[in-house]
Amino acid sequence: MATHAPPMPRTASRRLNAWLRGRAKPVRAALLGAVAAGGCGGLLLVAQAWALARIVDGVVTRHLGLAAAWPWLWALLGVFAARAVAGVASERLAFAASAGAKQTLRRELHAKLAALGPGYVQGQASGALTALLTDGLDKLDQYYSAYLPQAALAMFIPAALLAFAFPADWVSGLIMLASAPLIPLFMVIVGKGAEQLNQRQWRRLAYMSAHVFDVIEGLTTLKLFNASRTEARLIERMSDSYRHSVMAVLRVAFLSALVLEFFATLSIAMIAVYIGFRLYYGEMAFLPGFYVLLLAPEFYRPLRAMGTQHHARMEAIAAAEQIVALLETPAPARPVAQGKLPAARIRSIRLEGVDFSYRPGQTVLHGIDLTLNRGERVALIGPSGGGKSTLARLLLGLAAPEAGYINVDGVDLRGIDPRDWFARVAWLPQAPTIFHGSIAENLRLAKPDATTAELRAAAETAGAASFIERLPQGYDSLLGEHGQGLSGGEIRRLALARALLKDADLLILDEADASLDAATAAAVTRAVAAKARECAVLVIAHRLESVADADRILVLAGGRIVETGTPAELRAKPGAYAAALAAYGGAA
Repeated sequence: MATHAPPMPRTASRRLNAWLRGRAKPVRAALLGAVAAGGCGGLLLVAQAWALARIVDGVVTRHLGLAAAWPWLWALLGVFAARAVAGVASERLAFAASAGAKQTLRRELHAKLAALGPGYVQGQASGALTALLTDGLDKLDQYYSAYLPQAALAMFIPAALLAFAFPADWVSGLIMLASAPLIPLFMVIVGKGAEQLNQRQWRRLAYMSAHVFDVIEGLTTLKLFNASRTEARLIERMSDSYRHSVMAVLRVAFLSALVLEFFATLSIAMIAVYIGFRLYYGEMAFLPGFYVLLLAPEFYRPLRAMGTQHHARMEAIAAAEQIVALLETPAPARPVAQGKLPAARIRSIRLEGVDFSYRPGQTVLHGIDLTLNRGERVALIGPSGGGKSTLARLLLGLAAPEAGYINVDGVDLRGIDPRDWFARVAWLPQAPTIFHGSIAENLRLAKPDATTAELRAAAETAGAASFIERLPQGYDSLLGEHGQGLSGGEIRRLALARALLKDADLLILDEADASLDAATAAAVTRAVAAKARECAVLVIAHRLESVADADRILVLAGGRIVETGTPAELRAKPGAYAAALAAYGGAA
């Protein structure tokens, strides 16, 4: 990702701003409520200024006592309370609007990623997507909760205050009217540079997030190759560059605030000097002069606030560029669902002439012909990089073949609704994911309505019950992200229990016995053999002894199935399996 990309064209900026405003339509009621409450608070400023002017005028010029001022004091106290209520209501409604807009957008982004599929996600930097779904959406918060309401109030409140200021002193009203456009004018002038800096800063943040996230994921590999210090120095340079970019944005932001405050203060000073001279020469009464002087700062306050929130708009536009790019990414074409899986158990899954490649000209699988039958345990072996995991992805429906087809009881897999197919398959990957939550919650990802007895049975079958029951809270024990608190073998057994818990028609196990001791691995092998009586099982293995009693073995090399048969048949003839067995020591 380029960190020094050219600035965003004005047309693109306006388009993104229009898109952000369009996203506010579902929460328009809350936004209108926030603006209405803020407008009420602005009108109450008029009553507050009049009450305060009457009190000061009565005490200073007419020498009234406390008894005469009490009614106005009580009125002033009531206005304070009403303004506080209006302010709280405006903030809460604005927060509700922002939360609603972000929640809707977050759901759309997750749905879009699901539609794009794992192939798209794997091709993106994990850190960039994470930053987009977290920091990117958070950048929109101030836009909806502060900028949009303040933009409306900046038009309403000054106009309302001006309507009350003109009858009291039309000259001061003219000064306000003439000076008010200067604030948004200079806000736009200064904001042009800040907008470009914000866009560049967001790109730099996304790039840095992606890099740091990828470094964390590969930290073990970096340490093995003694490259962790080099990456640490690179991250240090990136962080320093980002720090400089943040300071550049802050400099422009402070300059913008200085300009806004300068013109607002200058205008208020002009009004104060003019009113002061007129009071001194007796050309104006104290009450209207003091009243207008109290209104003057409040007249410019919404304009200054909009100038401050203008930076929220720029940050939102910078983040929206990436959000819109993701939402507008075309999803891969999917055939219209034409087939429906039978309610009964799937009997067979057949692959005929299947080819697949990740990049043009780099075919990973060539002419795969394979049949998986219910009640059969098929082992898939072969050298690393031979296409075993790719074949599993095709069977799981995470990718579609470029040639040939996958037939499920006579129905082309590409014509089956992915949700229906995902409900029929279970998968144990090489690196299973354990989420933050209890052990029971992690297991129930496979079967949300599973009973406690079913959880225990699956854990017992996978060899996980022993360590789960030793934990203080058993199945209610909380785990950290990625199974923090468990060993590698325990994580694998827990993931296997989750896969076995699902009532699947196809079970795919990628190195099911990895990180397990010999006794546990043997127990897992027996459990998988028992499960094979209920469904079709495909076991991807490197340890030949773990599949020595499989019903059938497939040898995959160079993207092709080079051998197939029972273990006894393959042992009896020279070939890839016999050679691997000899190299392994003949124990299998």
